Amino acid sequence: MRKLIIQLLIVILVLSGSIGYVFVNRATPASSCTIASLTTQVGNGTLSYSQVGNGRSILLLHGLFADKEQWNTMMCRLSEMGYRAIAPDLPGYGNSNGFTLSDYALENQTTLLHELMEKLRIKSFDLAGSSMGGAIAHLYAQRYPNQVRTLAFIGSPLGIVDWASSFKEAIFQGINPFIPITKEQFALEISLLFFTPPTIPDSVIAEKVNDYITRNQHYQQVWDIVNLYDDILCQGVPTQLPTFTIWGEEDKIYDISGANRLQECIAGARVIQLPKAGHLVLIENADEAASKYVEFLQTARGR
Repeated sequence: MRKLIIQLLIVILVLSGSIGYVFVNRATPASSCTIASLTTQVGNGTLSYSQVGNGRSILLLHGLFADKEQWNTMMCRLSEMGYRAIAPDLPGYGNSNGFTLSDYALENQTTLLHELMEKLRIKSFDLAGSSMGGAIAHLYAQRYPNQVRTLAFIGSPLGIVDWASSFKEAIFQGINPFIPITKEQFALEISLLFFTPPTIPDSVIAEKVNDYITRNQHYQQVWDIVNLYDDILCQGVPTQLPTFTIWGEEDKIYDISGANRLQECIAGARVIQLPKAGHLVLIENADEAASKYVEFLQTARGR
């Protein structure tokens, strides 16, 4: 029954619309959870962000071609446990607009996010990211270590290990599963992202594929930029922050074996290997991910 509920929720999320490889979003929060949607000027653009709860602040960063709504369920769980959760549409993604192609560089993303936190007058917070968001979170923690209390990767992060064999196989066949231009390529994307792939209506698939075709050059340009950071978590000054990772054992984007290298590059990092979980643990395993993350926050040394 639980799997059926999750699949129905995922279909609803897709129907609500968005673009990008982590297109499954706008999770339906608990009835008592009201997520505020806000905007502010950052750099030369307008940044959209979600916020819910009170107490210790947590900044949540989404992955490539994604948007803030993918965090909705986790945000509600975190607010229920006494935290203030903030999730922005990263510059150039979702409803954040007015940014240039150069703003997609991960270093520039950290600069713009720092400006956001300054505008929100949040001097100290916990920082977590998914996939590309994890790499951005790591760069932010390196650049502003006195501002970040803890660092977390909710799902495997970009920048620690090469693509999994299943993903490479598609690339060798001339297919980028994150920029699908046919119904079949879209289905491949879904199978790689989820442990239990949802069933999505043909009309929704056609809409998504059409967007990838229409704006293909843009997607390819952003993809090329982000792929310059494939080893970023092992570069620079190692972070001394308490670090936590949830990695799906069935992840078909970054293989679970990468968890060992993460612990080599980030000494002392705690890694939880989640069974029956894929790449998008923040969606498919939101309740469990939130619970384990809060356990980490409660045990991490205070800053």
